[in-house]
Amino acid sequence: MKAYALRQNLPLTVRTAYFLRLGGCYLGVLAVLMALSAVLLVQTAAVYRRYDAARVAWEGGLENLENARRSAVVSGQMLRASEQGSAPLQHRAYLVISIAERRLWYKQGETVLMTTRVATGSGKTLLREQGASVWKFETPRGRLVVESKERNPLWVPPDWFYLEEARKRKLPLVHLKPGHPLAAAGRSVVSVEGAEVTRRFPDGRRQIMQPSKQHLIILDGRVLVPPLGTNQRRFDKVLGTHRLNLGQGYGLHGTNLPETVGRAVSHGCVRLLNEDIAKLYEMVPVGTPVYLY
Repeated sequence: MKAYALRQNLPLTVRTAYFLRLGGCYLGVLAVLMALSAVLLVQTAAVYRRYDAARVAWEGGLENLENARRSAVVSGQMLRASEQGSAPLQHRAYLVISIAERRLWYKQGETVLMTTRVATGSGKTLLREQGASVWKFETPRGRLVVESKERNPLWVPPDWFYLEEARKRKLPLVHLKPGHPLAAAGRSVVSVEGAEVTRRFPDGRRQIMQPSKQHLIILDGRVLVPPLGTNQRRFDKVLGTHRLNLGQGYGLHGTNLPETVGRAVSHGCVRLLNEDIAKLYEMVPVGTPVYLY
């Protein structure tokens, strides 16, 4: 009260200066508090952003984990069904292939009739020519059936083979179609005549074009894609001595590259050593179930 009375007795100019100084202190404190609040708000927002990012990552991880868990459950169920399960398998022989272990078992009930190493799909992808989709080189999972068997099977390279080789060599592709000749160097013409890809020259010479050891025809710096059904798109001694066809373009077959067996290197089929596929060819009848997991 005394201080207030003293302030009341001070001249007006002094009292005004006093209150202005006091107000300035209050404003300074308020400014500091507002600045601290702004810093706290920014830090809180950053914490929430980190939390949200961690939550999204965690939920994504959980989703991937759940997908993996479901896949493992399905694979486990399939394996148990093949090893223990349904009544027909108690009396019928069947094939089981582990993609992860790269191993094959031929079983009847609990008895293993044969087991061996295999090569499976690499899991790699190849962008198609138009770039809208990809080929995925995976061995399929599920239940298939031996639909047919072949001795000395011929290999008919799919379109991805030519695209893959062209990209390795950094060369363009050119597709040859029946009835649509291609102009080539030296005023020659490449066309399909019967089952052959031929090249005719201005002097009348006719040459049957022969693929290289890599199964390719390089035409004027381009990788030529022969039509299906031509001899230039059929090769022996690539798929080994025997093949068991599983449908959908997949199969069990031998290989001319025995060093690849036991690895994930194929474009989807299951490769075996030639002596192993020869044994299976004799042992496994058409209609045999094949479980891949």
